[in-house]
Amino acid sequence: MTLLARLDRLPLSRPHYLLLLIGGLGYTFDGMDSAVVAFLLPSAQEVWGLGNGQLGLIGSATPFGFLFGATIAGLLGDRIGRKKVMMYALAFYAVFSVIAAFAPNYEVFLVARVLAGAGAGAESAIIAPFLSEFVPASRRGWFIGALAGFFSFGFVMAALIGRFVVPTMDSGWRVAQLLTALPIVMLLWWRRSLPESPRYLLQQGRRDEAEAVVADLERRVEQAVGEPLPPVPETTARPATETPKVNLFNALRFLWSPAMARRTAVIWLIWFVITFSYYGFFSWIPTLLVQRGITVTKSFEFSIIIYLAQIPGYFSAAWLSERLDRKNTIAIYLSGSAVSAFWLSQMDSPVTITLAGAVLSFFLNGTYAGVYSYTPEVFPTWIRATGTGLSSAFGRVGSILAPTIIGLSAASLGFAGVFGLTTAVLAAGVICVLVFGLATAGRSLEDLTEHADVTKETMK
Repeated sequence: MTLLARLDRLPLSRPHYLLLLIGGLGYTFDGMDSAVVAFLLPSAQEVWGLGNGQLGLIGSATPFGFLFGATIAGLLGDRIGRKKVMMYALAFYAVFSVIAAFAPNYEVFLVARVLAGAGAGAESAIIAPFLSEFVPASRRGWFIGALAGFFSFGFVMAALIGRFVVPTMDSGWRVAQLLTALPIVMLLWWRRSLPESPRYLLQQGRRDEAEAVVADLERRVEQAVGEPLPPVPETTARPATETPKVNLFNALRFLWSPAMARRTAVIWLIWFVITFSYYGFFSWIPTLLVQRGITVTKSFEFSIIIYLAQIPGYFSAAWLSERLDRKNTIAIYLSGSAVSAFWLSQMDSPVTITLAGAVLSFFLNGTYAGVYSYTPEVFPTWIRATGTGLSSAFGRVGSILAPTIIGLSAASLGFAGVFGLTTAVLAAGVICVLVFGLATAGRSLEDLTEHADVTKETMK
């Protein structure tokens, strides 16, 4: 009988759903912070007389911060623990969002937006691997996919703030940033009661603490379901115990070792493809709508429709992840994204652009649900947070490059050519995941990662 087998046989119940809510609210506020920037740009431009180049830097500030935050969070999560990083990232993000809200000039605002983005990126990189280590294998795909779905609520809330707060008062753009930061204070209080991951604790040799976490969760689950827990299955899977301290050098060496290179390449490529396409689309759709003859206010209203399409995209993909496997779900939603991007490239009226954009939003965000489920599953426990963080960080390179590449391409190719380019990028992702992806549904984390051919490279 092992602690991990005891953990994995627990039925999903109220204690798990509480973890989902607390982690999901973190993603809601991360998504809200990321999306609200687009609605702040006109006000910032007016207040400080900014040029297009300065506006572009503000637009890149959050994803730039995300890149470094995700990298640092992964490394720290495997060294000092998942829970601590989540707490510190939340506090860091909240503080710099407030500083940005009261920024006296462009320079302070830009630096604060980068640092707030770093906090949000750190949190978004650590929540999925943290919660994946509590969830039984049979429900992990749905659970982490649903967790990622909370991002969509943040985007919708940002669009509502952009429509109904920013334009209604002189300092609406400052108030908007306070609104994205204040709920974090409440969330910090909730997270004081979060346990540390028992898988992480075992990896660190802290077995008594891991036993206490698992025993407490068993007690609460049994109380919630009102019946005896299922018997503990026999298992031969064990977490690796001889592992190095994680730093960037040995992490990269391991992730690109012969045992892990294929997994790493697939995950990094998927993250790049989906993030490039996502930010390329969402950074340009308001401009596209305005160029088709509608007002900025109306373009914000159309944006709300497009953002709302994220919600069924995330949760439908979460449902499919356990039935069709993660890699097949990712391939289906990437394919839907490619078709939708091509469809969008052929549209020329605000209504049809919005409809095609909503469908593209549905599939792009459904892909994210699969990717967030898939990524923590392919890395061993000792490097799971680092592997997830570096994958997310590599994807952020796509988010930084996309607005610039698409902006330059639009001048020569037109918007039809731009979304044709997006279609080609998405199609490459489909081929990659179908040919080289790993099937993970229904398999324990230890079965997927903690065996000889994956861990032997760490001992060299």
